[in-house]
Amino acid sequence: MEQFLTVREVLRRRASYYPHPRDPDAVIGLVGLGEKSGARVRTLSGGLQRRLDLGLALIGDPELLFLDEPTTGFDPNARREAWDIVRSLTGEGRTVLLTTHYMDEAQVLADRVAVISKGVIVASGTPDSIGGRDTGTAKIRFVLPEQASGTAELGLADTHLTVSPIDGRRMIEVDTDSPTPLLQRLTSWAVAHDIELEGLEVARPSLEDVYLSLTAEETA
Repeated sequence: MEQFLTVREVLRRRASYYPHPRDPDAVIGLVGLGEKSGARVRTLSGGLQRRLDLGLALIGDPELLFLDEPTTGFDPNARREAWDIVRSLTGEGRTVLLTTHYMDEAQVLADRVAVISKGVIVASGTPDSIGGRDTGTAKIRFVLPEQASGTAELGLADTHLTVSPIDGRRMIEVDTDSPTPLLQRLTSWAVAHDIELEGLEVARPSLEDVYLSLTAEETA
């Protein structure tokens, strides 16, 4: 039946089920369906249907909200808009329990993350610390400057590193548990020689790396 109603009609009808609902027109604006408020539900694309689903979840003004893969089918702009909605809800003091396979989504939105494999929580914590992300081995990358005679000159003689040829240049990757002193040696050399270290970056294991590692251990 709802397939033949308009977006506004569906939200108004659902709002009537609750004692203190949100304003349907405000919800329509919140989920980005203003231009489709008069469209019948059956004419909506998959992405717009997901927006309507989110609107239906919000219309009762819940204190606790469960969102199951809420941005599946969204284009990048729609995903960011959905993230803003979730942020606004948590900013109001509401609790959102969100399931997602998008690790960037979990990184951006979550205060705490739980990784579930085969129905069991295998790790939990903040996005920055789960799985030892904050203490794990860091990877430092940079292009070896032409002015350097070798990596030892940069203070890397005692490090574990790999050298990869890229477009006639050498990309250096160093694995280290203590990135700060190593970076100090590198940047001091670069400053002393008035050289910019091209492509310099420091990376800890990503949330996706941690997820893959944890789930691989469970399936091994």
